[in-house]
Amino acid sequence: MLIPRIMTAVVLLALLLPALFASNSSYFAAITLALITAGCWEWGRLNQLSFVPATLVGLCVGLGLAYVWWLSPDLLRTHADVTRGLWLLAATMWVLGSAWMMRFGLSKWLHINAALRLVAGWLLIALTWLAMASAHNIGVNFLLSLFLLVWVADVAAYFGGRAWGKRKLAAAISPGKTWAGAITGVVAVMAVAITWLWVDAVWALDSPSMYTLLWQRSPALMVIGVVWLTCMAVVGDLVESLVKRCAGVKDSSGLLPGHGGVLDRVDALLPVLPLGMMLVTV
Repeated sequence: MLIPRIMTAVVLLALLLPALFASNSSYFAAITLALITAGCWEWGRLNQLSFVPATLVGLCVGLGLAYVWWLSPDLLRTHADVTRGLWLLAATMWVLGSAWMMRFGLSKWLHINAALRLVAGWLLIALTWLAMASAHNIGVNFLLSLFLLVWVADVAAYFGGRAWGKRKLAAAISPGKTWAGAITGVVAVMAVAITWLWVDAVWALDSPSMYTLLWQRSPALMVIGVVWLTCMAVVGDLVESLVKRCAGVKDSSGLLPGHGGVLDRVDALLPVLPLGMMLVTV
């Protein structure tokens, strides 16, 4: 498993890193859109949709996003009220939906109408890509500050859970997650945020980070926003784990050898990207 895992990571980095720093944001948008299209296919398969319909819907979502982003740019890039509404919609769906899922758990998920589950998931995945493309347009530094929030929280939670974790966070959904790990993740991300504020102040980067933009509006907003986004990263992970358990699978797919599927890699980013955009624009 180690060799396929390394090879997949190398290929993804070779594709994503040049696109991330390219002067033309279309390269990054196109590569990430391909991954998100695959994620839409995975969501269909996780919710009992057969291969062909899941593939067709994934392609339709991808083509629809491409149309909105490249052929109708004014819809999102000049109508700030539209994008703010989309981020608020994503926040509402994530907060209310995840609260319901955490409350009722595995027993109720499959009792929800299949069409509702499918459409809600595809919509949230699509909004994640729109948020990622919008964040990249703001600047690489801004987008990386969102990415690093998720990655640091995940790594810190792993080590914090191993060192101090006793009380399970959601044992029925994800037995490996602990309250100690989640708290460690919040503390680590807060340390990163404070460091990033200093970096933004000392070096003239291509754009302010999310932390700086929130701090400029209110230091309290930055602290609350960082804690909230870190918690929502954990929620994104738990939601995907719950759906996989209901589907009886370990990974969302085998598209990324050694890593599972696309949703396995981006589950924590699904809420963080649109909610981060909401915090800096609403």
